[in-house]
Amino acid sequence: MNSLTQSTIPTLPLLARGKVRDVYTVGEDKLLMIATDRISAFDCVLGSPIPDKGKVLTQISLFWFEMLNDIVPNHLLTASVDEYPAELRQYRDQLEGRSMLVKRARMVDIECVARGYLSGSGLKEYKSNGTVCGIGLPAGLVDSSQLPEPIFTPASKEQTGHDINISFEAAVERVGVELASRLRDLTLAIYQKAAGYALTRGIIIADTKFEFGFIDGVLTLGDEVLTPDSSRFWPAAEYKAGGAQPSFDKQYVRDYLETLTWNKQPPAPVLPDEVVAGTRAKYLDAYTRLTGKEL
Repeated sequence: MNSLTQSTIPTLPLLARGKVRDVYTVGEDKLLMIATDRISAFDCVLGSPIPDKGKVLTQISLFWFEMLNDIVPNHLLTASVDEYPAELRQYRDQLEGRSMLVKRARMVDIECVARGYLSGSGLKEYKSNGTVCGIGLPAGLVDSSQLPEPIFTPASKEQTGHDINISFEAAVERVGVELASRLRDLTLAIYQKAAGYALTRGIIIADTKFEFGFIDGVLTLGDEVLTPDSSRFWPAAEYKAGGAQPSFDKQYVRDYLETLTWNKQPPAPVLPDEVVAGTRAKYLDAYTRLTGKEL
């Protein structure tokens, strides 16, 4: 199986190289986003790519962009290499199936998180204070409990390390009450539609995060959407509150890494072939369940 660890598009300026995505500038108002097969855990890019992972992330995002278009516009121009500028088609082997040409947006400096279940950092805060991002929750909830209703729990974007959960009031201080309220309402509307659909496909979306920006003054959905990298996907048939759930995301990798003596600092270890294959299978399973298609 071929995999793409790092793209090389010498005809374009490289704007950013993240943990997974390579982003290039196309003219003044467009970006080329390429999802590589890199995988990160504990804020480190690991020494082994997961073949086809970037294609899964891209194709799942495209699926959701189309489904959610009636709620919010998105930044996608095209994901067809044949419709890219002519000089980019020579890089088809790096672009096919894993890239998007998008409108450049002025991004809002807040991660917009929706939670329908108690897990991760939300669970830790709840155990300490009975709250998540300052929102009071009923007593007696346990690991993976479904919340009475989905909640909006914003986070600050951090250039290094994890994003930091903040209260709605802190979000208002950053962007104003009108925009913070719009972000909250959009986040919850998108989550509720997506979570309802996913449940019909046997997947619980426990939580997820979105990024929004402005394009020509219009609030727009950007980046990746409702993927196993930006969400917690759990198999509905195996759901049982009271502990960690099996998942379609890189928890499989995290669990393996926790068995090592690695100090969670670079350089990250190489993954065994069976862990790579098992992780790839989980990503492909999520794609097939959601879309009804084979990659």
